Amino acid sequence: MFTNKSSDGKLNLCGSVIAQRRKEMKKSQRELADLLQIAGLDVDKNAVQRIEAGKRFVTDIELVYLSKVLDLSYQELLPSLSTPD
Repeated sequence: MFTNKSSDGKLNLCGSVIAQRRKEMKKSQRELADLLQIAGLDVDKNAVQRIEAGKRFVTDIELVYLSKVLDLSYQELLPSLSTPD
């Protein structure tokens, strides 16, 4: 059966990595949203909050901007996923 959620029920794989990196950078969610907007991605603090909590899907376009702003590769943003049998 097809599922579009991770094994823990989250809607994305990158949220926890984004939150960790943002905290390492000593930025608030609002500041991260501001950096993304400056880079050209139209998101607000609420979107960042939902992404980090795993309550929002993340598009490939958003991954490109997040990778740039957080200075992480796509591989670093997307942890390996063990698929169920």
